[in-house]
Amino acid sequence: MAVSSCSFTLSPRVCNPYSSFECRPDPDFSSAPIGDKPRLASSRRVTASSLYAGGISSRGLSSLIFRFPPNFVRQLSIKARRNFSNIGVAQIVAASWSNGPAPDSPSLAAAASAQAAAAAAAAAVTVTVTNDGAAVESCIDNGSVQIGGSDNSTTTFLSSDGSITVHAGERLGRGIVTDAITTPVVNTSAYFFKKTQELIDFKEKRHHSFEYGRYGNPTTVVAEEKISALEGAESTLIMASGMCASTVMLMALVPAGGHMVTTTDCYRKTRMFMENFLPKMGISVTVIDPADVDGLEAALNKNKVSLFFTESPTNPFLRCVDIERVSKLCHSKGALVCIDGTFATPLNQKALALGADLVLHSATKFIGGHNDVLAGCISGPEKLITEIRTLHHILGGTLNPNAAYLIIRGMKTLHLRVQQQNSTALRMAEALEAHPRVRRVYYPGLPSHPEHEIAKQQMTGFGGVVSFEVDGDLMTTIKFVDALKIPYIAPSFGGCESIVDQPAIMSYWDLSQAERRKYGIEDNLVRFSFGVEDFEDLKADVLQALETI
Repeated sequence: MAVSSCSFTLSPRVCNPYSSFECRPDPDFSSAPIGDKPRLASSRRVTASSLYAGGISSRGLSSLIFRFPPNFVRQLSIKARRNFSNIGVAQIVAASWSNGPAPDSPSLAAAASAQAAAAAAAAAVTVTVTNDGAAVESCIDNGSVQIGGSDNSTTTFLSSDGSITVHAGERLGRGIVTDAITTPVVNTSAYFFKKTQELIDFKEKRHHSFEYGRYGNPTTVVAEEKISALEGAESTLIMASGMCASTVMLMALVPAGGHMVTTTDCYRKTRMFMENFLPKMGISVTVIDPADVDGLEAALNKNKVSLFFTESPTNPFLRCVDIERVSKLCHSKGALVCIDGTFATPLNQKALALGADLVLHSATKFIGGHNDVLAGCISGPEKLITEIRTLHHILGGTLNPNAAYLIIRGMKTLHLRVQQQNSTALRMAEALEAHPRVRRVYYPGLPSHPEHEIAKQQMTGFGGVVSFEVDGDLMTTIKFVDALKIPYIAPSFGGCESIVDQPAIMSYWDLSQAERRKYGIEDNLVRFSFGVEDFEDLKADVLQALETI
């Protein structure tokens, strides 16, 4: 985006530490007579001495400022203050902003002029204004050059997912002008236009703006770009929750009266939406076993299918779909494929590279990773994401920028957490399978898992969640869960803290035992999300709890 810039040359060795100092292209000289207000040319060099020599008071200088950090003086470096002689332009402007309008008395104005003249010898303020008046800044030093603003370069110098989770969307520049290492949180509900002409330019697509908080946010964009880099996607849309992402995606891509296919094992709320709400729009749903490729082909041949949507691995039995195979089959019939990869994480499985059109995550889980934020995201081709984004802008479900910051923060340790969780879960699954008080273990990393070979082909790790059935009934399983000391009894998974739940109670308690069994949910089923605690501690805790039954 073309923008105006403001740069300081403080000294041959000192660079302006405040990259957000920007200048208005059309300052409001309120003290000048109407019709005689000075105007800045499209590109003009303005120094502090020339401003004051031209008779512009400190009020006039203050009106040049478009945005100025409120803690400018407090954070200004000692060296920079020395170069300003402690009486320079920075303090005059900061005082004007902090204490209200500049004084009009001749004596004080003269003192300000003298102070500015003294500072001008050490510092020159350069204002560059472009025709559209938008802003980007640069910090120019004789020894080095730092340029703010967004850099569209790719992350080709990052060779691993671990580095991408740390730096993607940030290291090469972002749409927020700052020299801070961490991405700032931009808390705003709307974005202003300097003049009506700028608004018209925006409406006619000659000027970029989010316009309104529901349509975008600079902090949120950083989170989206980081996820896109990790998934290898053209675009990502992040929303307020995983369910928000799922429901908006389904309504955007499956037309009224259309047909879709899904699998038996999935998150219950997703199933409820497909069973109870999509039919109201005339959308019918075929449900198949995750491994039933023949059933998928039959549904594709019988119906005009718009979308095949499934989790892989699924919740809670961690079934795996052959993503490459089903993608080729669906594409041959003109159907899209969306994979919910929440249990896999973008580190363990690359659904888009395997052929899926879209990949969806509840970012609340492993991506956020700290049990402190709700979010959902969808990644894929720009064309499809734009269709979903258009409906999202209408329905809402916008992610708060503070939540976006927590997602960005969480992703920086994603690879470290997932490595630990992969390792712990696999070792615990093996220990549980060998334990006499455990009937069955569901984990794609075990040879006993029905899709173990598929998982080995399309996953580099098998995730941090293990489901298993203890040798007992509902009350026996409750006794085991209550005897655990480390994990929290809670819904959700994927965080630093281990979490355990009994699906029959946590997710299906409103159904009878017979109704629960229709979905394969037995009373003795346990879902265990392993956190980043030490493996030996977790193992000891699980073993002692099993001994109680």
